[in-house]
Amino acid sequence: MSRARADEEEYWHSSKFRAFTFDDEDDELSQLKESKRAVNSLRDIVDDDDDDLERVSWSGEPVGSISWSIKETASSSTSSLEGRDSSLQKGSSSYAAFPKQVSSYSLSSLFKGRNKLPSFQSLSDALSDTGVKNYAPELRRPKAEYKDYSSDWSPKDTVRRMQRGKICSLERFRSLQDKLVLLDEAVAGHDGNVITAVLIFLKRTLRREILFRELEVRQVALCHLIHFLKETGEQKLLLDLLRFLDRTEEVALSQYREHLNIQDVEKRREFLKGCIGLPFSAEDTSHIQDHYTLLERQIIIEANDRHLETAGQSEIFRKYPRKASILNMPLVTTLFYSCFYHYTEAEGTFSSPTNLKKTFKIPDKQYVLTALAARAKLRAWDDVDALFTTKNWLGYTKKKAPIGFHRVVEILQRNNAPVQVLQEYVRLVEDVETRLNLATKYKCHDVVIETYKDLKDRIQLTAYKCKVERGSAEEEKINSILNNMQIRWKN
Repeated sequence: MSRARADEEEYWHSSKFRAFTFDDEDDELSQLKESKRAVNSLRDIVDDDDDDLERVSWSGEPVGSISWSIKETASSSTSSLEGRDSSLQKGSSSYAAFPKQVSSYSLSSLFKGRNKLPSFQSLSDALSDTGVKNYAPELRRPKAEYKDYSSDWSPKDTVRRMQRGKICSLERFRSLQDKLVLLDEAVAGHDGNVITAVLIFLKRTLRREILFRELEVRQVALCHLIHFLKETGEQKLLLDLLRFLDRTEEVALSQYREHLNIQDVEKRREFLKGCIGLPFSAEDTSHIQDHYTLLERQIIIEANDRHLETAGQSEIFRKYPRKASILNMPLVTTLFYSCFYHYTEAEGTFSSPTNLKKTFKIPDKQYVLTALAARAKLRAWDDVDALFTTKNWLGYTKKKAPIGFHRVVEILQRNNAPVQVLQEYVRLVEDVETRLNLATKYKCHDVVIETYKDLKDRIQLTAYKCKVERGSAEEEKINSILNNMQIRWKN
């Protein structure tokens, strides 16, 4: 009779809808309780049919024995140290340790929190024994984490938290005094990122006049703001700040730097022309003037060369087509271009290399180095020879290189100069050891043989004989020198 009554009560109390509770509907703990009830109801059905069967665990021990209970208790205590998913799985498996009489609970007694029999545990006690409470605190964020957004931190504490990467709102600093104290604390912390963050806040919340006035007496913060404005490209605010500080040269340089953003050549030329009158120093003024003059020359040369290349009237443009425009190129690149395409032009033309050298006061070393590279690339060896040939007041010619003939040899070899050309300039190297090293490296045999002859070093000359080809003219020359009885050898 009691069994029928219990079934009837369970039928009327079972439903897919739950009664109203004050618990959170989305709380995972509530879902866990609901799952437990479903498992218990299924256990009642299974247990009715399997009362005569003995349940055995994986270890072979009967379920419900003392040893089994001890192992289950130990496993449930260690499960609290594992992850959330493994805790859920082990929690559900540990429910098998509940006694079979749990099915005698009524639904009303579970909601009221009391037992039908005094010897049984309540549901809350049973859940507390299964390790569910070990993961329950993870379901909600700790309240301490919300302090970053709501607490009334002092300027010093705010700076410290910003240094640790915490999110801190600066909007609560409303008065000018609080903002300045915050800035001073940031500067005292010696953290550039924090200083920049505070400066961005002050730039957004203070008028320019007040911000500039306060930064004038705070040089560290001022330098950070100037660098920040340069990096972000806020040119107008930067110029206003520099004018307020009466830094006229920096204002001029900042305005001159704007030419980098002008793509149109004619507009850039006009802009550079306007920059000449800015309050630069004497040295910077000459650089601005040279920049404007160079760009003006490049525009003229580019227009003329483009016409010659298109019309096909110049042989050098047909043989060596231009790979890029000369516009906006540095002075050295322009000189190389002029030595490559306009080397023989008269000094009166804008594209003449000698005209560029005279106009921009290019040093002799730089001019010779650039011209040598350009003419050697064209394999114009006569021009290379004329570049180093000078005449004295008596009319005698002499080769002279302001960059040193060892560098001349290296540049010529880099441009695949023939051995005859290389030997001519290797002979002009004054240092004997350097000359021998270069001659040996680039296989200038005649130079090596003549140097050892001048040194009267018979041993080295005999040893070098093994390095030349047998039957060659160099070997015959060495034999002739070794057999010369008039030479007084040192060894």
